[in-house]
Amino acid sequence: MPDRSAPLPGGIGVSRLRVYDTAAPDGVVGGTPHVHLCCTEGYVVTGGEGAVQTLTTAGYRETPLRPGAVVWFEPGTVHRLVNGGGLTIVVLMQNSGLPEAGDAVLTFPPEVLADPAAYAAAAALPGGGAPGADVTAAYRRRDLAVTGFQALRAGGPTALAAFHSAALALRRPLLARWRERWAAGAGRAAAGTGEQLDALDRGDPGHLGEAGVYAVGEPVERGRLGMCGLLDTYPATV
Repeated sequence: MPDRSAPLPGGIGVSRLRVYDTAAPDGVVGGTPHVHLCCTEGYVVTGGEGAVQTLTTAGYRETPLRPGAVVWFEPGTVHRLVNGGGLTIVVLMQNSGLPEAGDAVLTFPPEVLADPAAYAAAAALPGGGAPGADVTAAYRRRDLAVTGFQALRAGGPTALAAFHSAALALRRPLLARWRERWAAGAGRAAAGTGEQLDALDRGDPGHLGEAGVYAVGEPVERGRLGMCGLLDTYPATV
């Protein structure tokens, strides 16, 4: 293996997810509704069954999830995973690193979203959600986000637009840091493809002789508390 780091294809992130199997206050079993500001997210369903509830300007939708299904959605889509029994998913996340840097915003009620300190306190997990952390904290923040999600569904496009604006205001201080992470990850990967195309156009196949093969034998973490369930995480680069 060459002595250099290599990102996953396109600078994506990969994790395995076991969706929470307890009920929220509305009786629905599953995860925490939230939105991503810059990242498209994809699911490859590997076991069990369930659904993903989504909310966009086009309205509310529920997409079934069964083994073999592939589902993805763009930034701005409020989404909530529903566990119909043993739901497990391989998650593909655009711009690996941005979700961990705050790209995800939970659907807390407006008064919480408007106060950065209140939002941070409501979203916090013991040990940052490290494996072995108390899962009841994850359920607590899920339940609060479900309360906000129900209000968004009832409020229609006007409520969703207000939520998007609040999410931007909450995360705007992080944008410069996000741009740096994007440039070092997905941006670098895209630029690298452009350089390869330029080289091939010049008749220079040099990069083909520098190819490496990379492998990760197992997740670097098992059971991290995520927004929608327990995550087995893989490194973004090796």
